[in-house]
Amino acid sequence: MNAPTVSAQLDVPFYQPVGSECELFEAAWRQQLPVLIKGPTGCGKTRFVAHMAARLGLPLITVSCHDDLTAADLVGRHLIGDGATYWSDGPLTRAVREGGICYLDEVVEARKDTTVVLHPLTDDRRILPIERTGEVLEASPDFMLVVSYNPGYQHVLKTLKPSTRQRFVAMSFDFPQPEVEHAVVVRESGIDAGRAKQLVTLAGQLRRLTGYDLDESVSTRLLVYAAKLMAAGMAPLTACRTALAEPLTDDADTLAALLTVIDTQFAA
Repeated sequence: MNAPTVSAQLDVPFYQPVGSECELFEAAWRQQLPVLIKGPTGCGKTRFVAHMAARLGLPLITVSCHDDLTAADLVGRHLIGDGATYWSDGPLTRAVREGGICYLDEVVEARKDTTVVLHPLTDDRRILPIERTGEVLEASPDFMLVVSYNPGYQHVLKTLKPSTRQRFVAMSFDFPQPEVEHAVVVRESGIDAGRAKQLVTLAGQLRRLTGYDLDESVSTRLLVYAAKLMAAGMAPLTACRTALAEPLTDDADTLAALLTVIDTQFAA
């Protein structure tokens, strides 16, 4: 395995560590271990992977998983062009051949018969059999498989099989502590520290709101959106309604409850 190359700071996407996650990820890469990242939407999972890929000087191939994702979408397929048939590698195969991180975002959204193709890559074999070409690819020493999902937003039919889950080193993410989230909001939006503190306090209040039909809570990503709108001159109540309340619910009563909390925080 090649030694990691730490990219210039300007080339590394901003990520604020909250623990030892960066060291854990790098250790997993050095030992050629696949990584599973669990956490709520908007807590920084994708940004973290992009940050680590840049820190390690590795190419990053991201696949957003969905119901219609097939094994061929990952591995590749035969195509017809110029009167001939040729093989075209999928994103997973490209990463296996050339090295780099293949990141499967929201992997539970993919069909189970699709995720099975990952199994030979997630044990000591580190191989990818390609049935349609007869190849058995050995993964590049610099190849790393990373998958993520939101455990709080799963249907009984959309969860990882135990036989798949136990092939990964797992890392749990959550929304950062207020002081860390405050630093993130200031850094990402350019808003002043005072209004950033109000937003982070508001997020804590909304996350503790119970008794309403909310599948998800206010994410750090949405806080940054609200802060950017405010930094652009939008009134706090309008920015928070647009970025924090409306994206979370279509239910009138739930929306009214969210807006009541927002009004309390930003009352003149």
